[in-house]
Amino acid sequence: MSGAESVDSIRKLSDEEGGELAGRWWKWALSAPDDRSPVEDTTGEHAAWNQPDDLWFLAGTYGGKVVRRCAIPSDRPVFFPVLNMQHTRSYSRVPQSMRVAEATASLNSIPLPLQEFSAPFRTGLTQRYAWGIWGNIASLTPGQYVLEIKARATNGFWVDTTYHLESTAS
Repeated sequence: MSGAESVDSIRKLSDEEGGELAGRWWKWALSAPDDRSPVEDTTGEHAAWNQPDDLWFLAGTYGGKVVRRCAIPSDRPVFFPVLNMQHTRSYSRVPQSMRVAEATASLNSIPLPLQEFSAPFRTGLTQRYAWGIWGNIASLTPGQYVLEIKARATNGFWVDTTYHLESTAS
């Protein structure tokens, strides 16, 4: 495996930057049609769906275990959820969160730092709130990587996601 140096390229986001990215991630995830949803995808074939030009989103899951394979561009930062949720403002006027029992992410077996972000965002006319534990990498030099994401909430919700990534020069 290549890319051990990539962990040095982690970028720490401010709460404002991270909240804005969390909202953008949710807009991206919620806008996908069911038959091309990167979140519902079990193989990675829809990972490139509607990716923005300035970064690369990796999808979470709606729970459970999934293994995905995909190519990503080497010149873009990567942003991904470890454990996250969203809700409408009509559900609650304050951001909700999950009680976290475990949240880890590792790239080629090297633990990654994670950050918690909460922020409002809008889809159409609907005001929503995003919350989550997120990972973010400045970029990955060309090569092969394995990203392992594991998380568990105290309510029994859990995720176990493995990405086999190929970072390619654009």
